Amino acid sequence: MAQVEVSHLHKVFEGESRTVTALDDVSFEASGHTFVSLVGPSGCGKSTLLNILAGVEHATSGRAEILDGGRRARLGYVFQSPRLLPWRTVLDNMMFVQPDQGAEHRERAEHYLEMVGLSDTRKAWPGQLSGGMQQRVGIARAFSIEPDALLMDEPFSHLDAITARTLRRELHALWMETRKTVLFVTHDVFEAVELSDRIIILAKGGSLRQNLTIDLPYPRDPSDDRVALTKTEVLRQFEDLDLVAS
Repeated sequence: MAQVEVSHLHKVFEGESRTVTALDDVSFEASGHTFVSLVGPSGCGKSTLLNILAGVEHATSGRAEILDGGRRARLGYVFQSPRLLPWRTVLDNMMFVQPDQGAEHRERAEHYLEMVGLSDTRKAWPGQLSGGMQQRVGIARAFSIEPDALLMDEPFSHLDAITARTLRRELHALWMETRKTVLFVTHDVFEAVELSDRIIILAKGGSLRQNLTIDLPYPRDPSDDRVALTKTEVLRQFEDLDLVAS
């Protein structure tokens, strides 16, 4: 079971002309079958936090790691863009991240393609797919390595509203089946409420301002009055803290 541990995390970027504090004394924990969204205005350190957990960035001080049974957890990462290799077919892109090219891993890759409704695109080239379809492949690829935890950095931000809504439903179905720990970066409060059982709000300057529990049953219909009310309540947290980006 993945255990996310962030303790007194600081991240400072030193530049020639100025110093930028990206994260300022952030602490929280998460474990098990949980979906945690990191929400806040642009520049509040959401993606930086994800990158530190992934090992792409290093903390200035403090600690941020994801463990599983005392060892470093196996992580899947979904980016804002799908990052598919254009000279490889869809299935070859899936297989590229597998530890070996054997039948078992091929079956696993095909299973996750089927779960996102793309089993008939195995031999297609990425350029033949729409943006939403490419992102489906990216999500399926991340799940196909069977990670202990999944990191997602605004994966739906560049998609139209209808496609993004469909992908949120598919992501939720995958999360329910695989029971992974998910850390999901978004600037969209409504998206966070639809998906998450916890929402962590970061303020400008990288400080943690709220750690909210979203106690609503799944699946969540955006038109449900309880969902709409919760969205309003979370958005009010931003307004009360003067966090809404102008």
